[in-house]
Amino acid sequence: MSDLHRIVIVGGGAGGLELATRLGDRLARKRRARVTLVDCARTHLWKPLLHEVAAGSMDLYEHDLDYLAQARWHRFEFQLGRMDGLDRSRRVIRIAPTFDEQDGEELIPRREIGYDTLVLALGSRTNDFGTPGAREHAISLDTPEQAELFHRRLVNACIRANAQTAPLRPEQLHVAIIGGGATGVELAAELHKTTRELVAYGFEKIDPERDIKLTIIEAGPRILAALPERVALAAQDLLRALKVEVLTREKVTEVCADAVIMESGRKRGAELTVWAAGIKAPDFLQDLDGLESNRQNQLVVHQTLQTTRDPDVFAMGDCACCPWPGHAHCVPARAQAAHQQATHLVRNLRRRLDGKPLEPYVYRDFGSLVSLGEYSTVGSLMGKLLGGAMFIEGLFARIMYISLYRMHLYALHGFAKVVFDVLGRLAARRTEPRVKLH
Repeated sequence: MSDLHRIVIVGGGAGGLELATRLGDRLARKRRARVTLVDCARTHLWKPLLHEVAAGSMDLYEHDLDYLAQARWHRFEFQLGRMDGLDRSRRVIRIAPTFDEQDGEELIPRREIGYDTLVLALGSRTNDFGTPGAREHAISLDTPEQAELFHRRLVNACIRANAQTAPLRPEQLHVAIIGGGATGVELAAELHKTTRELVAYGFEKIDPERDIKLTIIEAGPRILAALPERVALAAQDLLRALKVEVLTREKVTEVCADAVIMESGRKRGAELTVWAAGIKAPDFLQDLDGLESNRQNQLVVHQTLQTTRDPDVFAMGDCACCPWPGHAHCVPARAQAAHQQATHLVRNLRRRLDGKPLEPYVYRDFGSLVSLGEYSTVGSLMGKLLGGAMFIEGLFARIMYISLYRMHLYALHGFAKVVFDVLGRLAARRTEPRVKLH
C-alpha cells in the first residue's frame, strides 16, 4: 500500500468530496492510488442549502453526510483535521491538533500527511472586509454550525417576544441581511415563508406582517450582480411584493448589536444580522510555502488546475483562481464550476498516473438559478451554450434548481440510492412540521 501513488485532497465541499468519491471508485478500488480526504468537519452538507438550514426549512441532520461512511463505501481514507501549513520540498501538509468540542481535550495531535499529488479544495469564506462589529454581531453562513446558530437565535427571539409583556422594541424581530447576492436573496425569501410558519406554532402574540421585518442591504447598484439584469429585476420585484426591503448603493460601515449603520448615514435597527457579502479563500493560503495567490487568497492555477509554481499541487473550486479564456476575470466561484473541475480532475489525475500530458479545463456556463422559496425560482439557463442566456422562472426553473442538488447526490451515491432517498424524504414530510421548531 505504501508504494501506491498518494493523492491527498484537502476540503470536503462539493468539489472535494465528489473528487474523492470518484477517485476512490476508479483508482483506489483498483489499487492504482491511495486517496485521502482531509477535512476539519466530520460531516458534509451541500453549501447552497445552508440558507434553508438557517431559515429552518431544512433539518441539517437529515441531509448531512458522514465522511467516514462515505470513505468506507468508496474506498478512500478520511482524515479529520484542519490543514494549516505546507512543506513542498518534503511533499507533506501540516495538520493542526484536533480538540474535543466539549472539554477541550486533545483528540488528535499535530501531524503531517505525505502526498505525491495534492489537491486543495478548501472553498471560500464570507469576507466582512474588516467592518467594525461584523464578527461580533453578524452571523455568516459559511458552515452548518453557523446556519444552525442563526436559526436558534431566530427561534429564541420569537419565544422571547411572545413571552414579554412590554411592547416590542423597534429593532426586535428585525433581520438585516448584508449582501444582495444569491445567498442573501434566497435567505430573505426563505425567511419570509418560515417565519410565518414558525409563529403559527403557538406564537399567538406575534403578527408576522407587522412585527417581522426583513431588509437586504447591497453596496452595489442592484442585487444579484453576478446574474443577468433580467433575473435580478424579477427577483427584486418578488421580494418587494413580499415586503422585503431592498436597499442598494448602501455600504455598511458598522454592525451593532441592535442596528446596522451605512456610509450614507442611514441606520437600520435589527437584532439579527447576517453577513452574506463578499467571499475570500482561507487566510492561510496567502503565500502558502511560496505558492502564488491573489488578493482574495485564492491560489492562482493554470488551466490544468495545477498551481503556477508547483505542478504537484492542484487547486479547485472557490479557493482557485482559474483562467477563463475570453474573460478578464477568473472562473466564477460557483457550485457548477467545482462540479465540473472535479469531473475534469478525475480524468486528468488518471492521465497523470499513466504518464500522459494533462488536458486544460474549460469552464462551461450552464446559467444560474436563484430560489425564492415556495414563491418562485428565477434564472438563466444554458448560458453561453446557446449564444446567450434564456430567462426561465416558475415551476420549470424550480425543477431545474432542485435537480442541481440531485446531481450532486448522484455523483456521491449513484442513481438508485438517490431515488430511494427522495421517496423516503417525501414520505417523512407527511409526519413532520414544515419548519424546524428548535
